[in-house]
This record gives sequence, C-alpha cells and structure tokens, in this order.
Amino acid sequence: MHSLLEYAFFYPWIMSLLWMSGGLVYFFRIERRKGDRESPPQLDHYPFVTLIVPCFNEGEQVRETIAHLASQRWPDFEIIAVNDGSGDDTGPLLDALMREQPRLRVLHLETNQGKAMALRAAALAAHGEYIVCVDGDALLDDYATHWLVWQLLRNVRVGAVTGNPRIRNRSTLLGKLQVGEFSSIIGLIKRAQSVYGRIFTVSGVIAAFRRSALHDIGYWHTDMVTEDIDVSWRLHMNAWEVRYEPNALCWILMPETLRGLWRQRLRWAQGGSEVLLRYARNLLRWRHRRMWPLAIEYLLSLVWSYVMAAIIVLWAVGKLVDVPPPFHVESLFPQWHGVVLGITCLTQFMLSLLVDRRYETKIGRNYYWMIWYPLAYWMLNTVTSIVALPRAAMRRHGQSATWVSPDRGIT
Repeated sequence: MHSLLEYAFFYPWIMSLLWMSGGLVYFFRIERRKGDRESPPQLDHYPFVTLIVPCFNEGEQVRETIAHLASQRWPDFEIIAVNDGSGDDTGPLLDALMREQPRLRVLHLETNQGKAMALRAAALAAHGEYIVCVDGDALLDDYATHWLVWQLLRNVRVGAVTGNPRIRNRSTLLGKLQVGEFSSIIGLIKRAQSVYGRIFTVSGVIAAFRRSALHDIGYWHTDMVTEDIDVSWRLHMNAWEVRYEPNALCWILMPETLRGLWRQRLRWAQGGSEVLLRYARNLLRWRHRRMWPLAIEYLLSLVWSYVMAAIIVLWAVGKLVDVPPPFHVESLFPQWHGVVLGITCLTQFMLSLLVDRRYETKIGRNYYWMIWYPLAYWMLNTVTSIVALPRAAMRRHGQSATWVSPDRGIT
C-alpha cells in the first residue's frame, strides 16, 4: 500500500517538473526568438496552400469560420469545406458562401461518414502540397497559415505542425478552467515534448500537413475514435517529424457542461488507448525507439489512474469493514504530499500563464480559478482513463468513427 501511495504522489510530481523544465527550455531557446506573432518570417517563396474545414451540423458557426479562413495573410490559397451529411442547414449555407468567397470549394457527402473521411476526401481534392486543417467552429488567426507553412518549409522531413488552440467561451467555471488547462497542461506539454523527443499528438482543431507525408502513411484512418492522435503516431513511425508552432493561434469552443466535458474527455482517453493497443507490436521494433518515451509515459498515466482508483476504493471499504494494515488508507484529505503537489501544480499554472501572456496579455486573470483544477479535472481524467481502456480494447477493428455533435459551450 505504501508503494501505491508513493506512486500516486511521485508520478504527477515528477511529470510536472519535466513539463515545466522542458517548457522553459523551449521558450528561452526557441519561442522567445521568433519575434512578434503579427510579423512572421519572410519566405523565399509562398507556395499554394489548401485550407480544409470538415463540417457536421455547423450551421451556427460555419459562416464565421469561413470568414476567418478567407482573411488569412497568405497570398495564394484555396478553401475546401466538406459537408459530411449534416442534418441542419450547413450544406445550403456553404453553397451560398461559395458565391461570396471565390476561394471556397464545397464537397457534399450524402451521409455522416466521420471527420477522418471528410479530411481524406478534401485532401484528395486539394490542389496544394501544404494543407491546413481546422474544425468547423474554429476561428483561425490571420497569421496562422504563415506560421504553420513556415515550419513545414524549414525542413522537408516535417510532416505535420500543430497549432495553438485558445478557448473562446469563458463564461462559466468549466470554461475558465479550460483556459488554464490549454495553457499549462496542453501547451506546456507540447513545448516539453518538442524538447525531449516526440509530440504525442497534433491538435485536431488546428494542424498543418505536408500532403506527401499524408500520402505516405495512407491519410487518416476512418476507424479511429481520435483521428488526430492516430495520424500523429503513424507519421512518427514513418520517420516524419511533428512540430509545435505556438504562434499559430486558433480560437475554439469547448464544452461548458459536465455531460459535454465527460463525452469529450472519454473520447480523448479512448483514442489514446486505441492507438497504444493498435501499434503496441510495431512500437517494440528498434527503429521506433524514439516513440518509447511517449508510449511509456502514456502507460504510466494509465497505471496512475488505476492506482488512484484502488486507493479510493480501499479507503471507502475501510470505512465499512476492518481492512488489514497493509491495505488501510487513513484519509483522502491532503497530507504533506498533497500540499507539495498543490504548490507544484499552481507553480506550473503560473509559469505557463506567464509564457502565454505573449499571446493573450490578460490571460493571468484566470489564475485564480486554477485552484479548482486538480479536484475537478484530475478526477475526471482518472475516471475517463479507467473507462476508456476496456472500451478501446473491445471496439471492433474497422468500425467507422462517425461524427457526434460536440457540446460547444453555453450560449
């Protein structure tokens, strides 16, 4: 029992220190030297770029999304919107927008076939070698395409570049917590992973790809719950690099209800487990050794979730019956180790928000709400990880992953 308690403390503590140190190294060695976001590097040439936006029931958001895509500060590009069997007015709206936006082309799929299929269809119809993909409810920053393509042009082995998602809806506690999460958890981890080895996944809401790299790996798989994690791992295993570009901003809507948040995080957790289970055998090969730290870290996070569940169960059982001393959990209330974890967590939030002031000058006002993050999100991620693993193991290979309209926050 003592070993379980030690693991429950040391795993998140050590990982937090790694993320903070890696994030700071990335900021001082790479990020700080890039200059202002609105003054991206000049290029020798500006290749033709295809912007792709898959849509499923996006009638309320798609006009604004297309408008932001059309305002990109890039000289030569096209926009391909895919209406994937939407049941609302997305299709007619896109057809009408073609008359307003000469760069826009629209593909209509008769039935809902999933985001991966929509991305595949658009990529095969694209005229550009460089492809930028955004979600149908996302607002792409005017300079995002420039920063993403700049990364692809710097090295021919870069197959994908993930952008920097920012939360739009901040009217509730869940919305405010996610502002800090995307900064101090997701953004900081991507910075650290860029320093230490491989990025776990591109962001599904904002990412750019080299078309030849996608062709090399067979594009997106239509039977994976999270197509973004899957395509990232296959790029890595085929010797393509994946990079992070924090200057490529994209403003997104996130769930602000517990039900919506649960469904989203369960899908994320299941997607990670699916990828790990599907490619476990290939990962054992020496040629994929650079993927081992990612796989090990993900396995350790799964183990941590089950350890936490075991500790909670043993504590609850101990309240009902006498439990032998080796398995007795006295209390779930934080002791000295809980205080250390809390301080470390708040330090991580503070450092990441200071870094992100480069992109949002007033982001620090969300720091107050971060005290609730360990209680709300650590528990949520623990439960979703436990539930997701058996779901991923039992999911039938080849089963299509179709769209489910997400919770986009409280209007």
